[in-house]
Amino acid sequence: MAGWFSQYHLRLRYPLTPLQFHQLSQPPDRLVYIVFDQDQTQAGQRTAHQLARRLAGVCIPARVVHLPAGQDPNGYFVAGAAAADFAECLEGVHPL
Repeated sequence: MAGWFSQYHLRLRYPLTPLQFHQLSQPPDRLVYIVFDQDQTQAGQRTAHQLARRLAGVCIPARVVHLPAGQDPNGYFVAGAAAADFAECLEGVHPL
């Protein structure tokens, strides 16, 4: 696992461990927003949807947030996106 994990932020490079998945799904009444790379290979989007389905399997609602094409979460903000820009992305999410 590269990066760090808390109840608010998870940076994935490898599959979640059982402990990480448990932490992500707690408390059980939370709504999880998933933001992965928007790359041409679609790998980030596929992984985001897989994680959302896995969370739904344990009754945790999740929403996949779509950034502009070609952006990853870090690059999006480094390129100058503000909180209001990200709020617009959040407004566009739908249940899976």
